[in-house]
Amino acid sequence: MQNLAVALQNSERLFDENEIDAAIRRIAADVRNDYAGPRPVYLSVMHGGMLFASRLSLAVGIDLEFDYLHATRYRGATTGSGLAWLHRPATPLEGRRVLIADDILDEGHTLKAVRDWCEDQGALDVRVAVLCEKIHDRRVEGI
Repeated sequence: MQNLAVALQNSERLFDENEIDAAIRRIAADVRNDYAGPRPVYLSVMHGGMLFASRLSLAVGIDLEFDYLHATRYRGATTGSGLAWLHRPATPLEGRRVLIADDILDEGHTLKAVRDWCEDQGALDVRVAVLCEKIHDRRVEGI
């Protein structure tokens, strides 16, 4: 707990709760418009994306088929390496539309690998919803 207290003392709040709620409502409206029709598969990225994915799913207000995935490149380190799957979705993706929800888009290596895997499983369409996007020039192409 002491480390958390130190981290909070040295932190700066970028967005308040109202701004975060407004962003989630905007993303939810886009999802509602884009996913009319057959029920999409909604994949939460564990663990980081869990809270955002939960809040977004409630705000979307359409029927979703829920599943989750857990993939990492970090394995406890601060720099990434190859993708390691800790849990793959159990829901068959062939012929389905898929929405992946995660908290932060950084360089995009993990999300691109997950999206490519979903496409390899036969998903018709795979999109990614993120709450925050880091702005820098290290983003992988195609995400």
